[in-house]
Amino acid sequence: MPSAKEIREQIELEAERRSRLGVPAFAGGFLYLLSAIVIASVLNTAPTVGLLQGLTPAIKGEANPRESPRAGEVRFISHHAFPLIAGSLIAAIAIGALVVVLLLLLDATRFRRAGVWRPTRPLILYGGSLVALISIAHQVVGAIETHNFTAGHNFTAHSVEQTLTNGAANQLVDYLALLAGLALAAGMISTMINALRVGLIPRWMMILGIFTGLLIFLPIGGAELQVVPAGWMVMMGILYFGKWPNGEPAAWAAGEARPWPSPASMRAARRGEAAPAGAGADIVPAPTRPVVGSSRKRRRKGSSRG
Repeated sequence: MPSAKEIREQIELEAERRSRLGVPAFAGGFLYLLSAIVIASVLNTAPTVGLLQGLTPAIKGEANPRESPRAGEVRFISHHAFPLIAGSLIAAIAIGALVVVLLLLLDATRFRRAGVWRPTRPLILYGGSLVALISIAHQVVGAIETHNFTAGHNFTAHSVEQTLTNGAANQLVDYLALLAGLALAAGMISTMINALRVGLIPRWMMILGIFTGLLIFLPIGGAELQVVPAGWMVMMGILYFGKWPNGEPAAWAAGEARPWPSPASMRAARRGEAAPAGAGADIVPAPTRPVVGSSRKRRRKGSSRG
């Protein structure tokens, strides 16, 4: 168990780190949403091949036409490479902010609970860094491949598939993105569960955080669902700034675990009964006032007395 001095020093260190990371958390949320909007707005205007267009060569008796109906899609991506790369660069910055936000939450959780899964930190650090790099690499590889297609003379369906999906560079980037996304999602889920157990975040923030990790691992739903990761990061910025509604969770100021009660305990409390045995009958942690900046105030007072 840490001593009172160690707890006090940890609280001061966390307060200082939180005050520095509030803005990156806010900015990361907005940038993540902006990147999704930029990329989606470009790709949504790309030409599509309907059923009739796709069957036209076969109707004409051309089993392997010299120019695939999807060649226009490849040219479009090549001509819009800059905004796609810019969108991926914005996403990489947002993921970088997410990593540092998660690392602070993980460190605070580990101080209050020793049994946190050991690989969590490297999964967040290396998985998140690789996700950020891969987001840029994916668009850079796409830009190079589509440019080579446009500048070449082979516009067949096979060439289109090689350019968009089946090429060696594309497959390598896809595999790395899958592994990196899985690592970051696993580290984030572990952090969310343990941060809830020690009382650093409420249950609904844990659920949004887990959903955020899954959306980064499997980016489905377009720009609409990317509001969830963006919103989670903004809410973490509010928490780090010490502006949480009705006061922040008590575990931050206490420097020790203040677990949230189980559903059974809360039901018993509403009925005025004793909590069931083994139901986790902890008292709901009372909200506390923000402690961000308190260490700096004490230092200024000490220096003025000197």
